[in-house]
Amino acid sequence: MADNKNDATRRHRPLRADAQRNEDRLLEAAAAAFARDGFDASVKDIAREAGVGVGTLYRRFPSKELLIEATYRHEVQLLCEAAPELAASLPPARALKTWMERFMDFMAAKHGMADALRVVLTDDGERLQTRANLTGAIDHLLAAGADQGVTRAQVGAHDVLMALGGISLIAGTEGRPDLAAKLIDLLLHGILSD
Repeated sequence: MADNKNDATRRHRPLRADAQRNEDRLLEAAAAAFARDGFDASVKDIAREAGVGVGTLYRRFPSKELLIEATYRHEVQLLCEAAPELAASLPPARALKTWMERFMDFMAAKHGMADALRVVLTDDGERLQTRANLTGAIDHLLAAGADQGVTRAQVGAHDVLMALGGISLIAGTEGRPDLAAKLIDLLLHGILSD
């Protein structure tokens, strides 16, 4: 029990700037590797892609499962943080489309980690919180669009999130990533006002 507490404390302590950069690069490389290779992604390749030694990876993430869990949480955080940034820097329709494309990248990585995520993310409360956070990000983008008369006011963020999940599933099942872009355009057509 004490080891778990020490692991949790170590993971929540603020990192030095160089260590934080290393972790960010590791998580970015891990997301790309899991999207490409699934659970079979090589930890050595992830470390090499991130420009760090495998020892650095294992000091921060002693197991592949912990790396997967951290990658998942990091990707959710990036998606949620992107919504206000995109809304502030892009026209509303472009901001929404860009966020949706990033969501598809997130889902591709998540599918690659799916089996491990079922083991490490067993808390239903955490899953519901993640869904609420993602819904909040979409709501921010929809509200920015509605303020400018670009999106339909009656479109619900939860419905958009469910539609995006469906698009990801269909594109993945069909083995056609290009299909996701086409379906996003169709979804946007229903969201944007005339």
